[in-house]
Amino acid sequence: MPKKNGRLLYSLTISCSSALLFLVQPIVAKAILPRFGGSAGVWVTCMLFFQTVLLLGYLYAYGIARRLPAKLQTAVHLALLLASLTALPLRPHLELSGRNPSLSILWILVVSVGLPYFVVSTTSPLLQSWYAASHGHAPYRLFALSNAVCLLGLLAYPFAIEPLLSLRHQLFWWSAGYGLLVVLASIAALRHSAAKTVEEPAEGLESGNRPLLWVALSFCASTLWLAVANHLSQEVAAIPFLWILPLGLYLLSFVLCFDGRGWYRPLWFRWLLPVAWLAVCLQLALPGWAGGLQWEIAILAAALFICCMFCHGELASIKPAGRRGLVYFYLMVAVGGALGAAFVGVIAPNIFTTFLELQIGIVLSIVLALARLYGYTSPKRLLRLGAVALVAFVFATRFQTLNGNVTRMRNFYGALMVSDSGEGESAVRTLYNGSTIHGRQFLTPSRSRVATTFYGTDSGPGFLLASERMTDRRVGIIGLGAGTLATYGRPGDRFRFYEINPAVIRVASEYFHFLADSEAKVDVVAQDGRLALEKEPPRSFDAIVVDAFSDDAIPVHLLTKEAFQIYASHLRPGGVLAVHVTNRYLELDPLLEALAASIGKRAVVVHNGSDPQRQTLSADWAMVTDTGDPVPELAARGIPVVARPPVRLWTDDYSNLLQLWR
Repeated sequence: MPKKNGRLLYSLTISCSSALLFLVQPIVAKAILPRFGGSAGVWVTCMLFFQTVLLLGYLYAYGIARRLPAKLQTAVHLALLLASLTALPLRPHLELSGRNPSLSILWILVVSVGLPYFVVSTTSPLLQSWYAASHGHAPYRLFALSNAVCLLGLLAYPFAIEPLLSLRHQLFWWSAGYGLLVVLASIAALRHSAAKTVEEPAEGLESGNRPLLWVALSFCASTLWLAVANHLSQEVAAIPFLWILPLGLYLLSFVLCFDGRGWYRPLWFRWLLPVAWLAVCLQLALPGWAGGLQWEIAILAAALFICCMFCHGELASIKPAGRRGLVYFYLMVAVGGALGAAFVGVIAPNIFTTFLELQIGIVLSIVLALARLYGYTSPKRLLRLGAVALVAFVFATRFQTLNGNVTRMRNFYGALMVSDSGEGESAVRTLYNGSTIHGRQFLTPSRSRVATTFYGTDSGPGFLLASERMTDRRVGIIGLGAGTLATYGRPGDRFRFYEINPAVIRVASEYFHFLADSEAKVDVVAQDGRLALEKEPPRSFDAIVVDAFSDDAIPVHLLTKEAFQIYASHLRPGGVLAVHVTNRYLELDPLLEALAASIGKRAVVVHNGSDPQRQTLSADWAMVTDTGDPVPELAARGIPVVARPPVRLWTDDYSNLLQLWR
């Protein structure tokens, strides 16, 4: 086969593997997301798994490329390719979930997609080493091609694949694509076993290898993009698709730096990096200093891109010249990426009570830049400067939250903060999840039972639960917050809250008094609301309230046809379903109208404004009732959903956020 055809084969195989590499991640993560309450921690844990398996794939490629002769490499890899076909078609084994969410997710991923993803991870470094062996030079442009296709796959999923295909079809077509990859990789392996190896001069074998620096630069970039993704989704705005932005910039910097056209110029970044560091510091210390949400996202994205360009540009500048160091270089880059994912996904949530990964990543980039761009070569001096920079950076970005802070805690599901503010009759205690208010209570006894935030008497559930139309009510509430809705409980009532986050249960019980002071019998079930509700006796609730949203993040599994069928089966005749639909970025009304119609009911939207004196916030609630309208007061208070172009009904197998974008 001519060399030109050989390059085409390698390019096609690497492109196929790279597309599969980044398509399987959102597909499988979306499939397991409902079992763990739709938490953003699912995405971070999935990324940890994929980065770790990527590292193992690179380790495998390094091992067989360096230790085995060509024919034995082919035999081993062909055996692996054939063995991986036993995992097809892909299916998430959700029955394997247990008590610990992180360990459960990792085990489900190992069983469901571990072997195919491992094979996909080996493809790019292994084929590049085979190409180098037969052509005599390291094909770093193939590395740029790999990351470019990853970026295209990342963008294709939310904008082209998810809107068109159900989850079942996504898994099927990914499995079909994997079959094609096995064919292409097998042809490449057989071609390699028959190709002649080009000898490399001894002086070029390992020149320029600096493994610790490779790991440090890769770790810094990996930490930064994951930290920015966490910050944007947890403390700025949980906008759907926003996690794509930092990952896309991370991949783009790889493409530009390894393209070989000189996009990275150290002289430029001597000036750009300090601007990026200062911008991040100001943004964290003084949110909104530059303007609205768009500016905040733009500043963090630009700073991330500059830092990633520095890290990956320096990686490209010290990559090994010889082909024998090629796979080892990729292995060390994968080690850094996996360590960054482990730091953000596992270590930080267990050792910090708030989000500090971004500050640490920025300080590490400062230390690396001092060594690489500014001529600081003394390790002791760098460590001292790094320690001082870290302390100063953390203090500068966290000093505003020290006053009034009651407690902080963090776990798999996010970071919580309880703080006190105000004086006298206006003194309040507030629960924050990131930057989002999840509950607020007046501290004076005379006002401690006033319903605040999204649950005032003018709100949908407040209007419903304050009604005198029935006694001895049984109410199910998905999402606890501070437990504010318990204030509507009366003697004889029973309020049951469902909350998946144990930290929220602890905060609501220890730092707020809505639950303890309620006149109703109140209990809290520590489980995902939909899964727990399925276990309840049918027709057991007079009202069900769904408020498990984290800011503007959508727990899709609570807004599907199957979920609404569960709600309907557990409502008594005349019962009402209340769904919190306040959202700055998505128009949820058409979806709620379609979901209500799918269970033979109608939806009206109840809107309430804010009232600073009563500490209530503006909110929109969709109130789903029987079509016969047995709740006339709701009909008078609510606004029927205006007819719009029909939307495709969400199911457990299909959802599309783009169709609801404002």
